[in-house]
Parts: sequence; C-alpha cells; structure tokens
Amino acid sequence: MPEERKKLTRPRALLFDWDNTLVDTWPCIGRATNITLEAMGHKPWTPAEVRQRVAGSLRDVFPGLFGDRWEEAREIFYRAFEEVHLDVLVAAAGAEAMLKDSAKSGLYLGVVSNKTGKYLRAEADHLGWTGLFGRLVGAQDAARDKPAPDPVHLALLQSGIPAGPEVWFVGDAPIDVTCGRAAGCSTIYVGEPPHGVTELPDYAVADCAALAGLVRASL
Repeated sequence: MPEERKKLTRPRALLFDWDNTLVDTWPCIGRATNITLEAMGHKPWTPAEVRQRVAGSLRDVFPGLFGDRWEEAREIFYRAFEEVHLDVLVAAAGAEAMLKDSAKSGLYLGVVSNKTGKYLRAEADHLGWTGLFGRLVGAQDAARDKPAPDPVHLALLQSGIPAGPEVWFVGDAPIDVTCGRAAGCSTIYVGEPPHGVTELPDYAVADCAALAGLVRASL
C-alpha cells in the first residue's frame, strides 16, 4: 500500500464510489458485460479485463465499444443486469460498520457512482443503507458522469458543505481519483492502485475497516 502522501484535512463529508468500494459487484458486472459482448458479436472478457475496462459510465463507454449499435447493447446489458444484480449483491467487508460509525460521528455521507441511478438506489435499499446517505448520485443523474466533477457537486447540493479538501472522495479506481481531484476534494483509495497509474490518491487504505480507522483518527 502507498504511504500517506500528504496530511489529510479533517473531513466534514465522505463521498463514496459504490461498486467494489462499498459493495462487491464484479460477478454481476462481469456476467452482464459478457452477455452483452457475446450478443453483439464480441469476444467475452476475462475477469481481469472486466476489472480493467469497466470504470466509466455506460453512456460514455458503450459508443466506443459498439458504435452506432450502442443503444441496442445498452438494452441487452440492462436486461441482464436487472435479472441478477440484487441476488448476487454483497457488502464489502467492513463497509456497513464503517458507514454507521462515520454517520454517528456526524459526517455527511454520499455516493457518486457510474452505476445507473435507479439500480444504485435499489441496491442501497436492498442493503438497508439508504438512510445513511444524504444523496446517492448515479450515472445520468448529473449533467455529466464521473470523472467530471458534476456528480460530486450534486451529491453535496443539500449538505451545506462545499466541495474541497474537507470532503473525502473514496473509491477503488483511478477514475475516482480523477473525479475527486477535479472537484478539489481529498482523494482516498481503497485497495492497491493499479500498476503504472500516474495520478495517485492523497492516501490509500487496504479496506473499509482501515478506512474507518483513518476517519476516526482524523476527527
């Protein structure tokens, strides 16, 4: 794990990526992606390729993959995803305890995800987490999706907290660092940043339990 790169500002708010930061959704994402690829005449991706290539929102990624047929591919993906996403949804280890502990500490919590908003909110409801968050922002909820800073500002809109170093943006992918930094937030990486990444986070932690400790130590 990278060591601390700069002293973190005491947080007032935590904004989280969703997939594979707070919940483990790789099995579902991989299955729906490969159903779509094969239906569109493409070779399926390995689990490693899925993890590497799935980061941007569907409306940003699919036109490059499928060209003029991207909307057809979108419908195939949504059908496949909707069939299984709640059945295979699993909270990341330590995520629920970390969220509840942070909320009890008076921090504002929000989500900024490139998962379609209705699915994001359905998953939060399924886990019983909706009440922990001030706002859950998914793909297409803001004018632009992550890595643009628009969804960060939308997630904070009713909090009274401006985007800045007192907002920690927490995620598991380089796109989260780019998004958080574009909004001026402190950036926290959960897991090991991929090899060769040039835009490193301000801080990295191994998992949600380690993040909970970092938050407690910063208050």
